[in-house]
Amino acid sequence: MNVEDIRKDFPILDQQVNGKELVYLDTSATSQTPAPVIDAMTAYYKEYNSNVHRGVHTLGTKATDGYEKARMKVRSFINAKRYEEIIFTRGTTAAINLVARSFGDMVIEPGDEIVVTEMEHHANIVPWQELAKRRQAELKFIPMEADGTLTMENVKAAIGEKTKIVAITHVSNVLGTINDIKEIAKVARKNDAYISVDGAQAVPHMSVDVQDLDVDFYAFSGHKMLGPTGIGVLYGKSELLDDMEPIEYGGDMIDFVDLRTSTWTDLPVKFEAGTPMIAEAIGLAHAINYIEEIGPQAILEYEQELVNYALERMRTVEGIEIYGPDKRAGLITFNLTDVHPHDLATALDSEGIAVRAGHHCAQPLMKWLGVSSTARASFYIYNTKEEIDVFIEGLKRTKEFFSYEF
Repeated sequence: MNVEDIRKDFPILDQQVNGKELVYLDTSATSQTPAPVIDAMTAYYKEYNSNVHRGVHTLGTKATDGYEKARMKVRSFINAKRYEEIIFTRGTTAAINLVARSFGDMVIEPGDEIVVTEMEHHANIVPWQELAKRRQAELKFIPMEADGTLTMENVKAAIGEKTKIVAITHVSNVLGTINDIKEIAKVARKNDAYISVDGAQAVPHMSVDVQDLDVDFYAFSGHKMLGPTGIGVLYGKSELLDDMEPIEYGGDMIDFVDLRTSTWTDLPVKFEAGTPMIAEAIGLAHAINYIEEIGPQAILEYEQELVNYALERMRTVEGIEIYGPDKRAGLITFNLTDVHPHDLATALDSEGIAVRAGHHCAQPLMKWLGVSSTARASFYIYNTKEEIDVFIEGLKRTKEFFSYEF
């Protein structure tokens, strides 16, 4: 892959921030958007802006065609068995909440266990906490190793005959830990449990085959994979989705409405109440096209090259503490001794370097790490080793500044 050619497709990168060339290292929060995605969404608004599924006129037909072709593109991208298994949502958070509220309320009985981990994003903890409260179930955590990884011994010990749902991230947004979802799913199956996966940090960066993983539900977001904000995907096995009740009502999701009763239409529209994210779905499809043109394997290999280079360089910075395993996805969470992460991020921003600072929507994990917050640098296809060098020099200058005795 030619990174310089790729960078030309991202107009936002061609700017200065605070008088310095922008170095964007915050993809784990939101990736940047290439011109083909922007152009596709602009074309929708300029040429065929219309609602879907509701009209026979030309613009409505073209909009519906674009929207449903996007669903087929997603189905192919993650190798779902049927297009009906692809539900468009507002994002990963909305997708997980749909599973917890609809499927969870359907299958969880008092005394059942819901198994999660301490590395989860709040979006993959809070919905299960609330489900456990509603259904008098128990929330159980798989213990982590010191480097933030899971062992299969601990997985097998945590998932038992009382387990009904396993909810787990594919890739940690803080540690970069890559969980072995296929093996964890096998353990869930042996215990007659279901498995729901937060794939927000995985789908943009590696090949994901939901049939091979044998997961029941898998959620991810468009804005972390070169697409627009405001759209996500819930994959669910059709036999489970068929039995689930919608949690939002109105619009195309109805079949028949009487004064006191209503019935629902078929999958996937049953879970897509109201006017859907039409332009966003079209943008997501073009983002997938962009990823496929480069190749998920090429993206994974390049990110591994970047993150390994960054780890090597960061370890030369005095007073740095890096969290997570050596083998990780393309992100690094860290702290500098005596420098608050927000001060660090502010100092780096003054040099045009964008990193994330805070608890990263993972307060239980911060507690496990023994810190209140951290800084995080994350990498993608448009980043370079030269940018990492700029980042390292920025870290060193920040450390020197805050170590100076006035």
